[in-house]
Parts: sequence; structure tokens; C-alpha cells
Amino acid sequence: MIEKIVSWSIRNRFFVWLGIILVVVGGFYSIKETPVDALPDLSENQVIIYTEYMGRNPKIMEDQITYPLVSNLQGIPKINSIRAASMFGMSFIFVVFEDDVDVYWARTRVLERLNYAQRFLPQGVTPTLGPDGTGLGHVFWYTLEGDGYNLGELRALQDWYVKFALQNVEGVSEVASFGGFQKQYQVTIDPHKLVYYGVPLMDVTRAVAANNRDVGGSLYEMNATSYLVRGLGYIASLEDIKEISIGTYKSIPIRLSDVADVQMGTDLRLGITEENGEGEVVGGIVVMRFGENAKDVIERAKVKMEEVARGLPAGVKFKTAYDRSDLILASINTLTEALWQMILIVSIVVILFLFSFRSGMVAIVCILLSVLIGFILMRLFGVTSNIMSLGGIALAIGDVVDPAIVMAENAYRSLTKRVLNNEIDG
Repeated sequence: MIEKIVSWSIRNRFFVWLGIILVVVGGFYSIKETPVDALPDLSENQVIIYTEYMGRNPKIMEDQITYPLVSNLQGIPKINSIRAASMFGMSFIFVVFEDDVDVYWARTRVLERLNYAQRFLPQGVTPTLGPDGTGLGHVFWYTLEGDGYNLGELRALQDWYVKFALQNVEGVSEVASFGGFQKQYQVTIDPHKLVYYGVPLMDVTRAVAANNRDVGGSLYEMNATSYLVRGLGYIASLEDIKEISIGTYKSIPIRLSDVADVQMGTDLRLGITEENGEGEVVGGIVVMRFGENAKDVIERAKVKMEEVARGLPAGVKFKTAYDRSDLILASINTLTEALWQMILIVSIVVILFLFSFRSGMVAIVCILLSVLIGFILMRLFGVTSNIMSLGGIALAIGDVVDPAIVMAENAYRSLTKRVLNNEIDG
């Protein structure tokens, strides 16, 4: 069989060269288009559903949130399993699909079923889908540094300026903020004053909610001119909250400040973020979208950060905390270095032992074409360029070299033997 292939190749050199050209073109195209990452993504093909119902214990979360959702998510096609976890105030459901299922098709099916399952949940509870990323999607971490700015100001800058800008980068699924303090308007009610004034607690909560919205009116026509009437009611300061009326006492209006302390505070923190033990920091995590090229996403995020940095307040700057592109570039450099070292060693060995430059070129071409064919197959089967796949190519170069050297040496020996026989016969 091998003899027939070799004979056909010798007689049809045009098709052999055409195949080599196609391999070279396809190989370079695959190298350019194959997603590059540091580590192979072995995470499951799953959709995460997150539901928040603050103030409820895990038993309530399990009975009123997790169980109704899990029971109504059954029956979605191409599902492997459904796992769930209930904790204080939060519920997580992991819908695991088969590996060949498109992730966005899976998210659409889950979202359709959630629209039906939501009717079985308590009023005001809305389940949401997690980001379309994976466990290895955290490709870039950064922090914000600024002299003279406290953690609350830096967190507000991250949440309301930096985060929105970076989320528009192509290939970014989410920008998760960490560290600092999240600003809150806090109303601390004195129950004794509520009893004294005879105001129910629910009246206070309804009054605060009703006084934080705009209302629309109709048109008012005067002197052949129409005026649009609307009521301005959004809260803009602490004084607006303090002046909210919650009832009357002996015909005297009762304001919120009469029964409660209104102040600016921070949300409850369950942890802190430190950097190198030097103190707390504020920053964000760039989460890559499923199936994207990690190296390209990081580069686009850095370009966007340079644009965002021009709009930051004086003294505030970005600092890189984790950059996976360093590991990605190191992996690529390792393969490149191993490839050139192997080519150099093979050339020296073949030329020294066979004294034939053309035989050395045969082995070198075999190495290069084998690597290109490997990238073509990686592209066809959806394998990313990572430490494992690139390392496999580097290790396989040694196995690829051996047949090329053996075949070249055998051909050289056979030709030499034939020449000698001809000389003896002559």
C-alpha cells in the first residue's frame, strides 16, 4: 500500500505540490483562527440560574425557590443533569447539557421554561441566568488606584463608569466588580416612635416606595400652547428621604425623620479584597464569553482600558492584577522554541551523517507540514491552542522526525547501492 502511494506521488508531482500548498494555506489559516488560551477548558456545558430572595433561610429557599424551578425545568431536551444548591437568601441551579449542544440554544430553552416556572415563585422574585462564560473565563483582573480617594468612591467609579465601558468590548461576557463599599441610603426605624405615633411599619415602607418615582400627567393648554405636566418625585438626597410624609398625628404631618434615622451607609460586606497584604483594593474581573479567543479578548480589553483611563479622575489609574496573556504567550513561545530547536538538531544530524542537504530539507519539511496538519485538525475538532495541545505538538515533533530521517537515510542508502552496482557491472 505504501509502495503504491509513493509510486503515485512520484508520477503525479503536480497533485502532491497542490496538496502541500493547500496544507500550508489551511494550516496558517487555522493558526490564525484557532482560539488561544493558557489552559484547556474542561468545564461542563451548563447554564446557571441565580435567584435572590434575601432574608430567607436555606429551608425556605429550597421549598419556595429551588424545588419549583428544578421540577419545572425537567423535560428540556438534551439535558444530562440538573443540580441545585440553596443557601441563605440565594439559590443556584446548574442545568448541565450534552457536550455537543450549542450554549446559546441551551440558554434559550432554559429561558423559555423559566417564563413558565416563574408563576410558581413568590411575588417579586425573579430568577436570572448567569453569564455565558465558563469557570476558566476569568482572563483579566485589574484594580483601581487613586491617592485621596476612599474605597467607596473607587467602587462607585468602578460600578458606574469602568464596568459599563468594558462590558462593551467584543468577547466580554461580564465585568464583575470586587472590593470597596457599595453606597446605600439607610433608614433605621425606631419602633418605639412608631408605636407612639400609631404608624404601622408597612405604611412607612409604602410611603418610601411611593415617593421615589415620577408621575406623568396630561397636556395643559394655555394661550394656544400645550404644556406637558409631570410630577418630579425621584429621591436625590438625604433631605428628600427625611421629608417623606408617612401619616398624621393630631392633624400634624409625620415625616420619616420623626420616626427614623436617615443616613448614607454601605451595603453589608461578606468579605474583603486585599492585594499583596498591603490593604484593601477595588477592581474588576473581565469574564470571557464562551468559545472566544482569550488572547484577543485580553488585547481588546487593554485597548479599551486605555480609552477609559483618559476619562478617570485625576490621580486614578489602572493596575493589572492578573493577565493570562502572559501565560498564553509563554506557551506559544515554548512551542516556537521547541520547533526551531528540533529543526536545527535534525538538520545538523542529517547533514553530518548523510552529508546531504536535500535529505535534511525533507525532514524539516515533514516537521513543518505535520505541525500545520495538526493545527488544521485542531480547528476542525474545536480544540483550542493551550498548554496541553501545544505541548502535545512539541512532544510529537520527536516522533515525526524519526520516520523522516529513516526514510531519507533508506532512500540515500538505496541510491548509493544502486550507483555502486552500476559501477561494478560497468
